[in-house]
Formats: sequence, C-alpha cells, structure tokens
Amino acid sequence: MRNPGIQYETAPMKTTPTILALSTAALLLTSCGKTEPTPAEPFEAVYGTFGTSIPVEPPYSYSSQAPAYIQKDNRGGVAIDDKKATLGRVLFYDKALSDNQTIACGSCHQQAFAFSDTAQRSVGLNGGLTGRHSMRLVNNRFAVEQKMFWDERAIDLQAQVVQPIQDHIEMGFSGTNGQPGVSELVTRLQSLTYYRELFAWVYDGDSTVTLDKMGEALTDFVNSIESYDAKFDDGYTNQAALTQPFSNYTSQENQGKALFLAPPNVDVNGIRTGGGAGCAACHQPPEFDIDPNSRNNGVDHVAGDPASADFTNTRSPSLRDVIGPNGQPNGPMMHTGDFIEFKTVIEHYNEVIPDVNNNTLDLRLRRGPNRLQLELTATERTALEAFVKTLTGSNVYTDARWSDPF
Repeated sequence: MRNPGIQYETAPMKTTPTILALSTAALLLTSCGKTEPTPAEPFEAVYGTFGTSIPVEPPYSYSSQAPAYIQKDNRGGVAIDDKKATLGRVLFYDKALSDNQTIACGSCHQQAFAFSDTAQRSVGLNGGLTGRHSMRLVNNRFAVEQKMFWDERAIDLQAQVVQPIQDHIEMGFSGTNGQPGVSELVTRLQSLTYYRELFAWVYDGDSTVTLDKMGEALTDFVNSIESYDAKFDDGYTNQAALTQPFSNYTSQENQGKALFLAPPNVDVNGIRTGGGAGCAACHQPPEFDIDPNSRNNGVDHVAGDPASADFTNTRSPSLRDVIGPNGQPNGPMMHTGDFIEFKTVIEHYNEVIPDVNNNTLDLRLRRGPNRLQLELTATERTALEAFVKTLTGSNVYTDARWSDPF
C-alpha cells in the first residue's frame, strides 16, 4: 500500500508501434467518415436561415455593370461594398424591421415592378396608407440628384433608407404614440444570431447592430440596383450620336426619341408650332434621371385628396423601367399614384393646368404668363410612349442579387 503522504514518481507509459498504428487508423476512419462539409462556424445561423440564397463565401458581386456612356454617379465613384450590399439585402426584405413584423422595405418596393408598388399608396404595418406613392428605386445611383423622397426632404439615400423604419404608418418604430423607438429595433436585431454573424462579417468582427450601420448596408444594396440592358442601350451602344436614328428601332420609336430629345418651338401664346416635346430637359438621357433643378410638375395635390394642395413635390425617379417588360406601367405614376396608364402622363404634359396658387411650377412648363401647350397629335403621343418602352430592361426583374432571400 502506498503512503498518501509520500509523492511517488509515475513511470512514463510506453507507446508501442501497435498503439500508434491503431490511433492513426482511427483518426483516418473518423476523417473519411465525413460525407458532408460542416458549415463554417461563423455563419451557422446564416446558412441555417437562408441556405444558399445568401452566399457569403464569397458573396455575390455587386459591382456596377453600367456601360461607359453612363457618366453620372451620385456616389462619386465609390464602389459598392459586396458585404454591405449582402447585409443590406437581408435588411431590405426582413419583416423583423417593422414593429409587428408584417412589413419590409421590399413590401412596398417590389422587384417584379422595378422596386415600386402596384398600389396607389402603399399599406403600412397596421393597414394605414403612406402619404405618397412608393418611388421606383432602379438606377438611383446614376443621377446628379442626391436628395430623396418626392419632396426631397432627405439629404441623401443613407438618410432616406432609415426613415420608413421610424415612420408611424410604414414600419412603426417611431417612438411616438405608444410605438417603440428605434433602440428597441436594434435590440431585436441584436438578438437574432444571423444578424450578429452578418454584422461581424461586414464590420471586421464587430457584431454590434446600430442604425448607422443599417443605413450604410441598405444604401449599398439600393445603390446596386441597376438596369442597363434595354433596347435603348443596344441602340445607343451601336450608334455614334444620341440624336441619330437607332438602327434597332422602329420608325415609330425613332420618332418618339426625336420628340423626347428636341425642345418645342412655341409662339408668344405658349403654343407649340414645331420641334419636339422637350422631355429631355428634365429627364436627362442617357441616364434619364431628373434634373436636380426641376420644380413642381403641375401635379399639385395631396395623394388621395384631389381637392387639396401640395406644391412640395419636385423629385422623380429615373424614367428607365417606368414601364415593365409586359408593356404596362410598373405601378401607378406620380407622387399621387393617380396616373394608371402612361398615355395619361403624356396628356398631362401636353397641357399642364396647375393650381392658381402653385408658385413652384417648373418654368419649362409655362411661357411667361401662359401655360405651355404642346398640342401633340395622336401619332406623336403614341410614338413617345413607344420610345419610353425602349427604356425597359429585363435582368433587374429576375437577378438573384436583388431578390428576396427569405
């Protein structure tokens, strides 16, 4: 018997070649038994939630494919961050960003309709209606204008993307009238493992969720949405001058293009006597973005209330993809959503009749004391619509990079 008060040396155990061989064989058998790769530990929740719809190793490339003749870029040439855009895509479609978890950004900005809505005014989390129609988001980056919303109340896209989240009608984290504040949203997202993994991946190991980071990611995602595979692009790529007829256009489409580009010749009474319709003065090709100096277009009432007055709307999205691949508009048009068919838009500009109190009407829509009367013929109107249809692409409606991952 050993005395417990005395420390004894333990002889080192001898390892025989037989034991080594058996151990090595066991390791080899264990390794060969793995038939399925185990997901990388940092992304277990991402893989578990999204499967392969959110690739992270590597992520989708969100680099712009805009052609060389697209020169406007309100990001100042700053490239899209693939990781941020990936995170932004999840945030864009996640209904957890609304108080009752029923509404996402993608609820009102739908890929199938060039990231607009088919409703005149979108429905918020408790059934309330938004104050204006949901603006299309295609090609937002490729413009001079940086301000956002129809009334330009957001200084830029990053300021805009977080406002619907904090709106009492839209997504409900307003912090007013009994609604939770945005800090409670941050707490909610922080509790979701896939967000902790994604934020850590994007922000160098820092999994902390903040509103600023959410804004950055949403901005990169929205700015990545682009459409440059339209019939117009095919024609312009192979044509030296925008004003020359495009070889891939019909005669009607070329007529519409000429009308769109050329300013009207008008007499002293504001009546057109020749020239074009002057559309390009505000919707500037080849991006077809809105001139940042544009003012109100004569649609001067509150959405849903034709008897009211609202002269604050001076912004519009790009005219690209205003009409869908099926030849029908991607939802109602103007901030009011009152214009269901594109021909009604042309009729509006054919002779703008503003409210008598509208002092913000764009000067290009009047001539001195007289309103501008284009007096477009039926043939000219049809040609203009035919041209605008050539601004519609195809990839933007199906590209997985911009699709709903849930």
